[in-house]
Amino acid sequence: MTKKSLDELRQKIDSIDENIQSLIADRAKLAKEVAEVKKSIQDSDVFYRPEREAQVLRAIIERNKSLIKDKDMAHIFREIMSACLAVEQPLKVAYLGPEGTFTQEAALKHFGHAVSTIDCASIDDIFEEVEKGVAKYGVVPIENSSNGVVGGTVDMLYSHKLKVCGEVEISIQHQLMTADVNQEIKVIYAHQQALDQCRRWLANHYPNCELRPVSSNALAARIVTQESNAAAIASEAALGLYNLERLAKNIEDKTGNITRFLILGKESVSPSGKDKTSLLVVAKHESGSLFNILEPFKDNDINMLQLARHPIPGVKWEYLFLIDIEGHAEDPEVNKALSAVKDRVLKLDVLGSYPICVL
Repeated sequence: MTKKSLDELRQKIDSIDENIQSLIADRAKLAKEVAEVKKSIQDSDVFYRPEREAQVLRAIIERNKSLIKDKDMAHIFREIMSACLAVEQPLKVAYLGPEGTFTQEAALKHFGHAVSTIDCASIDDIFEEVEKGVAKYGVVPIENSSNGVVGGTVDMLYSHKLKVCGEVEISIQHQLMTADVNQEIKVIYAHQQALDQCRRWLANHYPNCELRPVSSNALAARIVTQESNAAAIASEAALGLYNLERLAKNIEDKTGNITRFLILGKESVSPSGKDKTSLLVVAKHESGSLFNILEPFKDNDINMLQLARHPIPGVKWEYLFLIDIEGHAEDPEVNKALSAVKDRVLKLDVLGSYPICVL
């Protein structure tokens, strides 16, 4: 290829970039107009609509015929939508901190990088920040493909009245890092779940190290910046954020480890076309109680995505069920099934209906 033809191609790219930038600016202007229309027709400050964003992202994937992968194209538009939403209404999103956690990664994956994030010390704090209105939304872990349901989140869902309005999944890959790779490692910090997920690897490579659980992997990374002879298990983002050196890459015992997160808010979400509904159910103390819960879903041809048993907070030897089903609570067959279940149980909480995650 000659230098002239290379320059011509670059000029074409520059011209296309200019057009793209102009179109994004036009989209932002329309987003501002949408915000003004919403203010005039509704007594609400709700501008973020999860069902609408899910529909847009699905459409982008469906019509993508380019050399760019479907998910990559959707991620590009996710960021454009995030920037345009910030023009309508800047969003504050609470997550389990400090910076560099998988929960922060989940928040930015779901909302895009134009949001303002608030790091919280615990899952309880995330619920409280959303309830008080300090944050518009919160992001909390709900289940891991290796470790199962996150009990602390289920406890808070049971005792609080926030709505589940979305979900996002993150691939979990653990990195072992330290401030100086030349020092002897005597102690390793991490969240207990990360220690469990890397237990065999740690036993084989650092059998004599003390394992110290902390509230988050990002906190572990921050600790080892100030402590000698220490290492942390944390994310790729934490490695760069805290300027640490990598000792080992992807040390989790099982590949394909996924954590699912819930998006918490105060508003219900309208149907998007591809939804799921999350429930908390307390069964009656009688024979066949679990069958009585499940039967209405079978009778109405509703697919159950999850059924997990969890102790009721503060009640000895009593349990609730966390259930995810396909469909929206407004769907006729789902509504019919939920009505039947409600008559058969001690308590039924519809946590929320929301779009099945696209990215």
